[in-house]
Amino acid sequence: MDPRRLLTFRTVARERSFSRAAETLSLSQPSVSHQVALLETEIGVRLLDRERGGLRLTHAGEVLLEHADHVAWRLQLADTQITDLAEERRDQMRLGSFPTALASFVPSAIARLRLAHRDLRILLSDVTANTLEPRFLSGEFDVAVGYQDATTERREFQGAQRIDLFQDTFLVGLPPEHRLAGASGPVSLAKFAKDDWIVPSTEGFLIQACRDAGFDPRIVATTSDPLATRGLIARGLGVGWVPSLLIEEYSGVAIRPVKDPMRRRDIYALLPPGDRHPLAKHVIDALIETAAELNAAA
Repeated sequence: MDPRRLLTFRTVARERSFSRAAETLSLSQPSVSHQVALLETEIGVRLLDRERGGLRLTHAGEVLLEHADHVAWRLQLADTQITDLAEERRDQMRLGSFPTALASFVPSAIARLRLAHRDLRILLSDVTANTLEPRFLSGEFDVAVGYQDATTERREFQGAQRIDLFQDTFLVGLPPEHRLAGASGPVSLAKFAKDDWIVPSTEGFLIQACRDAGFDPRIVATTSDPLATRGLIARGLGVGWVPSLLIEEYSGVAIRPVKDPMRRRDIYALLPPGDRHPLAKHVIDALIETAAELNAAA
């Protein structure tokens, strides 16, 4: 049974007039009459009798009208519930980001955004580098923040819009008593060839940086937790890579810039293809403004 014809019949039955029903539905009277006739043909019974005083429902018409009322009520309920969900959704954003960004500039961007949108809820998820793309493209996030090795070809994401934010430089963190802790200026990476290393578990390009400097790092620990890295370095268990975004968090660790060459990563934001959250642009603007402040302070 065609639901559009059923609802047209319901309006005719309630108005007891094809012309008034047509006016209510913003349709022509012939169109309304045709829809009801098609419904009668479809179900094989007469629904309306035309009398001098107007229209009268047959017994079948009265039975069907009860069902039509129920269908109309359920549709209205569905519309109300979906509208409520859409209103709730407009005040809620899902943002996926790699952990270093969540520990540094992303909170500043969100705080900036909430000054203008106080009712906005941001649902944050930390995302590893190797799971960002599938989770983002599956629609799990409204906005994502990712990165790539700055020496590799620019990465694109299947129709998503990529907005470059800034470059994050990697430095080397040393125990306070390390022989190079007090060195001035950039230090050659080759000078750490005999040190034990704490390396991120997902950053193969940083291991490659050591190899490019002529040595395979002697790895004693792998972790992507910045706090764990800081603790291991501070206790003298090795040296490790420190993203410039987190320098302020590395108390008790000597930080030295490296040369030959410096290792950087490009940090970017992603907007999905197709329909986007109405506040997604505002999130991007807040990220861009925060990134500009970081660039100015660098």
